[in-house]
Amino acid sequence: MARNRGVDRRAFLRTAGASALIGAVSARPGIASELASVSDPAESSQQGFDFDAIYNRVGTDSTKWDGAIATYGSKIEVGMGIADLDFRTAPCIVQALSKRMEHENWGYLRQPQRYVDAIVDWNRRRYGLVIDPATITWTSGVHPALIFALETFAPPGTRVLLATPTYNGFYSDLRYTNTLAEDSPMKLVDGRYSIDWEDFELRAARSNAFILCNPQNPTGNCWSPADLTRMGEICLRHKVVVLADEIHCDFVMKGQKYTPFASLPNRAIVDNSLTFKAASKTFNLAAMKVAWFFSTNPSLLARVRARTRADLTTPGLVANHAGLTEGEPWLEKLVGYIDGNHDFTESYIAERVPYVKYTKAQATYLAWLDVGEVVEKIGAKKTAEEESRRSVTPVTPEDVVQRWFANNAGVFLSPGAGFGAGGADHMRMNIGTSRKLIERALGNMAAALKRA
Repeated sequence: MARNRGVDRRAFLRTAGASALIGAVSARPGIASELASVSDPAESSQQGFDFDAIYNRVGTDSTKWDGAIATYGSKIEVGMGIADLDFRTAPCIVQALSKRMEHENWGYLRQPQRYVDAIVDWNRRRYGLVIDPATITWTSGVHPALIFALETFAPPGTRVLLATPTYNGFYSDLRYTNTLAEDSPMKLVDGRYSIDWEDFELRAARSNAFILCNPQNPTGNCWSPADLTRMGEICLRHKVVVLADEIHCDFVMKGQKYTPFASLPNRAIVDNSLTFKAASKTFNLAAMKVAWFFSTNPSLLARVRARTRADLTTPGLVANHAGLTEGEPWLEKLVGYIDGNHDFTESYIAERVPYVKYTKAQATYLAWLDVGEVVEKIGAKKTAEEESRRSVTPVTPEDVVQRWFANNAGVFLSPGAGFGAGGADHMRMNIGTSRKLIERALGNMAAALKRA
């Protein structure tokens, strides 16, 4: 298949400097055999800042890679779906975990104050956000914490406000809590999204809670203080509790600024909110299952805490502490690299990928692609309609586009329809990976579209 696209995949990966995880070669020979030989673990800390190096995750039960391969087979060359990073994590985290592993006992772990202090110091140092340490509440992830909050403020059958398109995972949280999505579609002008304030207020009036994504996934919006204040005013007026998911806050591109909702000057607005954070995006620690939330409102905080139970792991706390206290130099270089990935993606698509449009995101490592012309080009709407008539679950045109790119370009993308109202004719591409793989993916997509 690679030869049909005019590029030998084995040669590409070899010259790109790919290095495999231990065990990956035996786990999936079809792709792993095309990668360079297994790297010495001792080299990882020395090469940890080399974001161009392709780090093979195939055969490690990676959702982003092995999940895509499980769905579409070995034709997948670049997994660009779920939002995690393909890089080796910060060397300080590897070192901290290695040191802890030397102690061969895994009994109960207490949580010394230094773990909370690391969170407080990180937010104060980077964003000027002062958090009362006593308000920080541990949880095993942002999803469980949001569910606890939804169960507290939005009884089953009530509505939860979302500015859409928004993170598709929120919809699973609503299904779990038996609450209803109240989508407020944003306005899209020249690739930029903004709130439709009239619609937002109309829908807030019949909602119990608002899940704010700040910065926004998948559009990459960095909300301004004015935007956040206006959202907060509307929610306060209609007694809608703001649940601010700020998990992507450490990935902000040049010239942009992240404003924590809890930093707004209007105390009443801030007191009507809880903020949910983690280092799982920042240092790619999703599997470590550590997150936290806080609020300036003792009453709101106590009500959610009463429903909260977090069973944290020793490796998770060790990894998070190491990242927050020693990982900033690694992160700064990574954010610069991701910024370059956005620039590269925008220019490459504009110059070489027909039928696709992309405007550089202000934040996150996600690219929100306009594929409306692709939908038309491949007849995705008609195909979706025909398949929906034969299927128990509806098939969207974006599902068809996902399958088409997987089969014809070897690239796995996330369908836009899953991100709520406004997600039609879009796909989400995760560019938190080596630029060489981005070029590979976009080149494959361009070639497939030209053949279509």
